[in-house]
Amino acid sequence: MNPTVPLAGDPAPAATDACALVTGTSTGIGLTICEHLLARGLTVLALARRPTPIDHPRLISVEVDLTDREATRAVAVALAQRHRVDTFVHNAGVIRPALLADVQLEDLDALTELHLGSAIAIAQAVRPGMRARGFGRIVLISSRGALGLATRSVYAATKAGMIGLARTWALELAPEGITVNVVAPGPIRGTEMFHAVVPADSEREQRLAAAIPVQRLGTPEDVARAVDFFADPGAGFVTGQVLYVCGGASVGTLTI
Repeated sequence: MNPTVPLAGDPAPAATDACALVTGTSTGIGLTICEHLLARGLTVLALARRPTPIDHPRLISVEVDLTDREATRAVAVALAQRHRVDTFVHNAGVIRPALLADVQLEDLDALTELHLGSAIAIAQAVRPGMRARGFGRIVLISSRGALGLATRSVYAATKAGMIGLARTWALELAPEGITVNVVAPGPIRGTEMFHAVVPADSEREQRLAAAIPVQRLGTPEDVARAVDFFADPGAGFVTGQVLYVCGGASVGTLTI
């Protein structure tokens, strides 16, 4: 397992090596995104609360709680100073489901910091380097839940906010060669977040799969392939867009 590397002593790649900074990388979608970016030859700076379990010489694992504003800002600035970050993928997320009567405003504070605040802090840190090089790719991982879903008041609100961020940044950063897009997954099997709500191999999971137009649940690979498209250097004429990777669930209603 690749050890978590202290920022002060990490084995930094050459200054000319392209790097991708990815959040929420210890499991599921974030882990698979890291694997895809490594396969493309990028060095990956993996930010998560736990070590990222990939044994690769170009994977640098950094433990940080992205709900901690000052810690997030400090890590982002340090990494941007040490590495040539050309790609930023903000995948970290938490659901905290509750019906309206039970919504806790403390959860709103936490998810606002995680989904929106940390995205802003990291984007502010990596943007100067992207601007200087005239190239950058920012991909925010929102959710089909941004369209509305029962028990998702806080989650849907902050994931919808990510779409607003991306569309705004797309306009601001386009003249600098930086594109900003959103991938919005539907139900993705094999992730901690999904199975915390829907038990694996349960009857409920089977019913949900049957309700999706393509008749199956998504996989982390499905999402990573969408990120690959937006992060590709050849995708420079696509910005401010939202790609729902949901098997058609965004077209109609969905009950989880």
